[in-house]
Amino acid sequence: MKIISNFLVCIVIFNMSVLNAQTINNQNDTLNIASLTTIKKQRTILHKSIVPLSLIGIGLVVNNSQFEKNLETDLRNSVGNDYQTPIDDYLLFVPIVQMYAADAFGMKAKNDWFDQTKYLIISNVVSTGISELLKATITKTRPDGDPYSFPSGHSTIAFTNAAVLQNEFQETSTVYAYSGYAFAATTGVFRMLNNKHYVSDVLVGAGIGILVTQLVYHFEPLKNFNPFKKSKNISFFPQYIENTYGFYFKYEL
Repeated sequence: MKIISNFLVCIVIFNMSVLNAQTINNQNDTLNIASLTTIKKQRTILHKSIVPLSLIGIGLVVNNSQFEKNLETDLRNSVGNDYQTPIDDYLLFVPIVQMYAADAFGMKAKNDWFDQTKYLIISNVVSTGISELLKATITKTRPDGDPYSFPSGHSTIAFTNAAVLQNEFQETSTVYAYSGYAFAATTGVFRMLNNKHYVSDVLVGAGIGILVTQLVYHFEPLKNFNPFKKSKNISFFPQYIENTYGFYFKYEL
């Protein structure tokens, strides 16, 4: 009996050792997965920051240079000194229209309409705040002689909106997601044609808009704030039916 008892004790001890080893391995696996996830996120945000940081860097290099002054002169000469168009005041909002139009037509997005709007507002508030702070601090003279040229506020807003569109639809339609940048770039070109900004103003404004938006989507501030998502009885979203635009609202008691 004593031999059997000792044998059973050995089996129990062995099983406990195996379980402890498995627990430690599972904990290590969990830590490894968490570490890999963190590294992946860091690499992702670094990758997404390359373009906007490059735009800002190039803008700082050519800022107040003879190159950008000559470029602005050449652009004005190509359209005439009296050329003015208000189109740049509207083009910067086209990516917003694109986003909600896609929602209305049922295109799959990363977030629902409320979270889209939330990140759109946060991105614009932060990027515009940075842009306006730089304007007031640097006080660079515009090509037409007015103050507060650097960076371009129109370009900041336009590229912020384009970056929001990109983040929402890049997994659904790459072409559609990045099409907003065409309107944003066109906005910047018209700001120069209208004699309101130099190329450095546009480049830095674009970089600020994209960078801030990528950071907002990376860190997702107020991620869990969505009163419509918490209530299963409320539905509210834009829609398009029989050539008519509108909003759908439903509340179930």
